[in-house]
Order: sequence, then C-alpha cells, then structure tokens
Amino acid sequence: MIRTVVAACACACAVDALAQSYDVIGQCRSGVPNGAYELKLADGRVRVVGAFAQGRMTGTFIFWRSGGARVAVLPLDNDARNGTVALWYTAPDGRSETGHRLEAPYRDDRLHGVKRSWYADGSPRTELRYDHGRLMAARAWSENGVALADADARRLADRDAEADERTYASLVALVRQHLPVCEPESTG
Repeated sequence: MIRTVVAACACACAVDALAQSYDVIGQCRSGVPNGAYELKLADGRVRVVGAFAQGRMTGTFIFWRSGGARVAVLPLDNDARNGTVALWYTAPDGRSETGHRLEAPYRDDRLHGVKRSWYADGSPRTELRYDHGRLMAARAWSENGVALADADARRLADRDAEADERTYASLVALVRQHLPVCEPESTG
C-alpha cells in the first residue's frame, strides 16, 4: 500500500471548491495505480473511494463532500461510465444529502436508458430516454410542476448534458489530480 500526502491542492470541482490537504491511499503495479483507492482529508474523513485496474478507473467510485454528505456515485469500467450514475443535493453545511439530483444509466460511456433528474425539493425535473447516447424522448417540468413543451424539454436535456459532463469531469479530475505515487518497476 502506498500513502501519498498531497498538500493544499486547490481543486474547483463539484465535490468542494476549497483548498484541501489530502492523503492518497492506493496500490500500484507495473508503475501505475492498481487496486483499492482512497482519498481522505488530513483528519481522516473520506472524500473518494474506488479502484484502479492497470491505471484505469474501474468499479464504483463514490464521492463525498468534506462534511460527509455523499455527492456522487460513478460506476466505471476502464475509465468509461458503465452503469447508473447518481448525484445528490447536499445540505449547505455538506453534512447530509437532501435528495436525489440525478440518476443516469450509461453503457460504454454513453447514456442508454431513462435518465431522471429532480429539483432540490424532490419534484421531478426531467425524464429523458436515451438509446446509445441519442436522445429519443424528453419530458420535463418547471419548478412549479408545469409540463414543458417537447422542444423546451429537449433544450433542457442538451443544457443538462453539458452541465453533467462538466460535473463528471470535475469528479474524475479530483481523482486524477490525487493519484498514488507509483514508482516504475526496475527492469534489471
């Protein structure tokens, strides 16, 4: 097991935007991350758990805010989303989840199935059906529960897709910026 201390990394990501000091706990094989992975705050609070296989993120990565609230679950297979991604709203103090924000099924890193999102109060926001990354049907509602026209629902789906991609990228960046230090294996 390798433990790497990373001091005061400023990471403007979806999990927390404040500078933090992290402990990276992970294993390496052939000079790349391989096996269980944890990213913890210096005081021991867990921020991310997951696993690597031959340097690629694989399995389920779970992300928490520094206060302890779960933020996201990203199922990955060789760095590609595979399974249902889930995001949560969190309380302002970051200590608890206040409700589901998103559930999005992926296959081979593309949306595939019914993606659902909710407003912070728990009311439905969108219900979108995708087939291998292609939007097939869109339903959406305003914050007061009024159904949006199909064209408006599709525009919202497009905006959400862009925002979701930025969120996923920031979560993955948090991990990629805090990898275990893996020494190359000597050949002789």
